[in-house]
Amino acid sequence: MDIKTETECEYNDIEQNLSDEFNQEDADEELPHAEVVDIFQEGLAMIVQDPLLCDLPIQVTLEEINSQIALEYGQAMTVRVCKEDEEIMPVVVVQNATVLDLKRAIQRYIQLKHQREGGIQHISWKYVWRTYHLSYSGEKLDDEAKSLREYGIKNRDEVVFVKKLKNK
Repeated sequence: MDIKTETECEYNDIEQNLSDEFNQEDADEELPHAEVVDIFQEGLAMIVQDPLLCDLPIQVTLEEINSQIALEYGQAMTVRVCKEDEEIMPVVVVQNATVLDLKRAIQRYIQLKHQREGGIQHISWKYVWRTYHLSYSGEKLDDEAKSLREYGIKNRDEVVFVKKLKNK
């Protein structure tokens, strides 16, 4: 049995277990929201125990699960984005992603990180992209429609946030 089939079987088992839990409750009785959230969190905890998904956080989103699966099947790549404070963010994008796709993935990554840490609630991305640009091997990624491949960016390559210089 290959990994994909094995993983699908595990997910089907988890789905069946969750379905059984819901069916055991009286059909007329509605579950309180807190109980539904608890059951959902238990299901997510089981999914995250899968060897393919063990790197994901406990409060995982469906998008993160899909990205991790796409990585495993070679349909996506990880771009390491380095900030000025030398923090490296592993951002997942599809193989044929554009610079705009990378920027949106960076935004989602940072927003999820702040939600989980209880940090800043709102970031002005318009300001961020007006103040900084992305750079790969000293070349500005200034054409948002251009694919990352055209810039030579491959899986696990590093892209850097660089502060724009003011024009005088």
